Amino acid sequence: ARRSLASPVVSGVLCPCGSPQGSVAESGGGGGGGGGSAGSAGSCGRSLCEASEQDRRLRALFQKLDVNRDGALCIHDLAVGLGRLGLHRTELDLRKIVKAGDKDLDGQLDFEEFVHYLQDHEKKLRLVFKSLDKKNDGRIDAQEIVQSLRDLGVKISEQQAEKILKSMDKNGTMTIDWNEWRDYHLLHPVENIPEIILYWKHSTIFDVGENLTVPDEFTVEERQTGMWWRHLVAGGGAGAVSRTCTAPLDRLKVLMQVHASRSNNMCIIGGFTQMIREGGPRSLWRGNGINVLKIAPESAIKFMAYEQIKRFIGTDQEMLRIHERLLAGSLAGAIAQSSIYPMEVLKTRMALRKTGQYSGMLDCAKNILAKEGMAAFYKGYIPNMLGIIPYAGIDLAVYETLKNTWLQRYAVNSADPGVFVLLACGTISSTCGQLASYPLALVRTRMQAQASVEGAPEVTMRGLFKHILKTEGAFGLYRGLAPNFMKVIPAVSISYVVYENLKMTLGVDSR
Repeated sequence: ARRSLASPVVSGVLCPCGSPQGSVAESGGGGGGGGGSAGSAGSCGRSLCEASEQDRRLRALFQKLDVNRDGALCIHDLAVGLGRLGLHRTELDLRKIVKAGDKDLDGQLDFEEFVHYLQDHEKKLRLVFKSLDKKNDGRIDAQEIVQSLRDLGVKISEQQAEKILKSMDKNGTMTIDWNEWRDYHLLHPVENIPEIILYWKHSTIFDVGENLTVPDEFTVEERQTGMWWRHLVAGGGAGAVSRTCTAPLDRLKVLMQVHASRSNNMCIIGGFTQMIREGGPRSLWRGNGINVLKIAPESAIKFMAYEQIKRFIGTDQEMLRIHERLLAGSLAGAIAQSSIYPMEVLKTRMALRKTGQYSGMLDCAKNILAKEGMAAFYKGYIPNMLGIIPYAGIDLAVYETLKNTWLQRYAVNSADPGVFVLLACGTISSTCGQLASYPLALVRTRMQAQASVEGAPEVTMRGLFKHILKTEGAFGLYRGLAPNFMKVIPAVSISYVVYENLKMTLGVDSR
């Protein structure tokens, strides 16, 4: 009952006909307008709409909200004015409204800014409404909400969908028409469906040394305001710090993948001791420089490729479905990996080098080119490409499953999972993805490490798999797994903390 007070004012504000309930008549929802009388339905029709009448109605709403009559709406004005109209918003919501419409950055909305905000916000609301209206009948029911969320990878019951409907349904039909949807959301900055996705950002936050995850979705607003590149920069910086802190474990993993065998059984403490004895404490970070350097080009290429593939798929949805994300993300990952793959080979060779073998990255690259030719920079390319599908697919599937489980059991008033749930889900999904693709990663590393000797037979992926299984058994495909898993929790924790701090530094809004 409280909400219906606002309906006659808000419903007609942006209706191209002059009447408060005109568009309700059009949609067939007799009660859609809420508190207006039955006889107030629009009589002028859309074709006779007058700009001056619409302007008058906008000014009427503006004046109702302008509590202190100073010609501008501040947060206090909106709180009091909307409260009188039965629309109760939190201070955070009101700040979002002001920030979204405040073009001259004076902390308040004048009439022009207010009109622009309403028109812009209505466009976004209409897009979301259309994406939910699967039957194209101008109404949203519980089944459509369930289906739309399922398409985005979020599973809810029909009872939960009905609960969402009830909060917006003013005429008791258990369906929402455009007017009810707009009335509820027009002066409310939250668009609930994309918000669930945004709370569960994944790949920009977690860096466990492998950049094979499916990229995150960015909203239209994030792309238009340039927030997307700040998220990517924050993610890249977090990855650099995280990889540097866990580099000793990463180098130990590479050494165990290449040199460990039944006859040379390397343990973690023994491996560290051997590295320090051979090259001192600094040798623990061999290969880290190139590992950090490749973050920027790989992330940028992956993001651009992902956006282009999304367009090629031809979807008009702001958020992709799960299978579309996996397809687009895997292809983008393959393009990015293909572009920077020589850096992957360099990283492996630098991690395995002996003291004094190379003076630096460029010297290493020159030596490989001179002695082994250009083909050496693409050794292990096939197992690396094959590893993208199981890693990205299982990481995404496990993350979505954990997300849905949490949303079904524990989400009450918000889709925000909190830091610890987010970290736990990311850690578990990344670990499962790595476990599934680890044999391919090990074969890739051994092929990258294999320096060409003149006259020696070329090592193939199939031949290497057979050799490892014959000489070491299935366990041989998981050499170096222990240090690899040991670095996951510290890597995720460090990257999250650094990511959040860099976001604040770069002025990215916290969700």
